[in-house]
Amino acid sequence: MEIVHIDMDMFFAAVEIRDNPKLIGKPLIIGALPHERGVVSTCCYEARKFGIRSAMSIKEAYRLCPQGTYMRPNGHKYVEASRQIHEIWDCYTDLSEYISLDEGFLDVTGTVKLFGSAEKIGREIKQRIKDEVGLTCSVGIGYSMMSAKLASEEKKPDGFFWILSPEALRKLIIDRSVRIIYGVGPQTEMELARVGIHTVRDIYNNRDIIMRQFGNQGKQIISLADGIDIRVIATPTRSKSFGKEVTFQQDITDREYLKDVLRLIARELSFQIRLDEKFVKTITLKVTFKDMKKISRSKSDNATDKSYTIYSTAAALLDKVERRPIRLVGITLSGFSDSVEKQLTLFEDPMESKKSDKLDDVTTTLQRKYGLDIVKSGSELISEDRVKTGNADR
Repeated sequence: MEIVHIDMDMFFAAVEIRDNPKLIGKPLIIGALPHERGVVSTCCYEARKFGIRSAMSIKEAYRLCPQGTYMRPNGHKYVEASRQIHEIWDCYTDLSEYISLDEGFLDVTGTVKLFGSAEKIGREIKQRIKDEVGLTCSVGIGYSMMSAKLASEEKKPDGFFWILSPEALRKLIIDRSVRIIYGVGPQTEMELARVGIHTVRDIYNNRDIIMRQFGNQGKQIISLADGIDIRVIATPTRSKSFGKEVTFQQDITDREYLKDVLRLIARELSFQIRLDEKFVKTITLKVTFKDMKKISRSKSDNATDKSYTIYSTAAALLDKVERRPIRLVGITLSGFSDSVEKQLTLFEDPMESKKSDKLDDVTTTLQRKYGLDIVKSGSELISEDRVKTGNADR
């Protein structure tokens, strides 16, 4: 196999820096704000020098770097950048596996005769992402998924590296921590350490012990340490559901404020499914109360991609929920379809329906090019203003 692994450099932070060059060289932390409950989503390399890392408590991050620039994630912006990146990747193979918005594997074994060597493809993708999206990435070329992944990590950020044989892989990792092996996490690392195995070299020298202690898992660890990885690229499939939720810093009782939040969530989810040219049949409201009790309420209907339909369905479901303080609210979409069956009612004007569809098409085109915020309805502007000012009856 000839595998290309691509990993965008500090993706969320890089998108923000691309759009605001004044952030260059500053410790930028994306996630919750310092006065809020929450964690770090990602941060730039300057922030990492202070010991900040993903999933760290935002309070701890602020303690380590009070002079940093803290920003909430801008989800629709990252989704759009990811869409552009994936479009570039898809030019070179139909065998791709997206690990996240900013990371993926490409199997180019069958397309090297068309585009050149895996190295040529990797370098071309790297340059196109820089020229067309304005971001840098690290690219690894390998004979397997594990080797390609390790290669992309070897020269980060903005790196390019290749591992073309099991012998080259073994030579590279022999004196590194066992954590470098795919699938070896903190728990397995601790269990290996209990029997005196800390490095890959220790794995080579203690095969029998590993087999006795770990059974089939031990066999897999040994195979991967030897550079044998039989995994193949799994082409992406649409998740059965996806959604967005918001956790409040203070518990909310104001139903109109909650509906403002739902309107903005619906707007973002609608934008995402329109980018994918998908429709959804089932809309689910998620609620977590002050006492951490969680509930969900769903409604299925004709397939839609409309922000207002998603919002109004979620809002109607909220009206049926017990009235007490709410800690979290969210919307999940499921039941995806590639097309919509649209039926006019007896009193609906077909010409007006066509006008509405045309307006939606124009809106989507503008938002694809300039971002979600380029077009907003009056209701969305009002909701956004109320949410930003925190004008809610707690």
